[in-house]
Amino acid sequence: MDFELDVHTHTIASGHAYGTLTEMAREASVRGLKILGITEHAHNMPGTCDDLYFVNLRIVPREMFGIRLMLGAELNIMDYEGTIDLPDWILDRLDLKIASIHGNLYQMGTMEQNTAAVLGAMRNPRVDIIGHPDDGNCPLDYERIVLASKEYHTLLEINNNSLRMQSRKNAKENITTILKLCKKYEAPVVMNSDAHFMVDIANTDHSMALVEEVDFPKELILNYSAEKFETYIAENRMRRC
Repeated sequence: MDFELDVHTHTIASGHAYGTLTEMAREASVRGLKILGITEHAHNMPGTCDDLYFVNLRIVPREMFGIRLMLGAELNIMDYEGTIDLPDWILDRLDLKIASIHGNLYQMGTMEQNTAAVLGAMRNPRVDIIGHPDDGNCPLDYERIVLASKEYHTLLEINNNSLRMQSRKNAKENITTILKLCKKYEAPVVMNSDAHFMVDIANTDHSMALVEEVDFPKELILNYSAEKFETYIAENRMRRC
């Protein structure tokens, strides 16, 4: 596999992951990546870091072991309006922002309510990626989500970890649906490991099989080009201005 980036990973700062920032960066370098994104859980996730952690990320070098580090947050979508749990002044200090629904923090609603929640987060110009939008416990209107991903320039994530978690209902079927719709509407995606330990960085042992099954176009997977991904994120910053 010739992926150049994995931008959804966690360190011990998230409270339920097991590698340090330095260990994760070193392993990403060994695996030949050009970009590693470390996105710790925002403050509503039990056991994670305080807001001061995100504020102080300015002191961390953005290049280690020959790779670029993008340091940010996995934000929690908190309600049906798509409210996320870090203020704008902190978000503006971060390199990367993923917004996700987590069942322990969000009251699962109807398909319409859940879709509205995700669309609300996508409309936020500070959000770059919607994390693991594949959990059948939180039904979504995937056609609306995919069309919105193009309209609002917000990437949808294909999350390898979802396919290994029994708690995420019908993840395989839902990811297949997302991929088919993204192929139909030519919407780019990002494939992430959601690694919580070094050995899982850039792991696509489950998700790549679905990509191949759908015959998903390589040019719509941003992981193959660090330059293409960086350009996409830079456009998000311009959109916010």
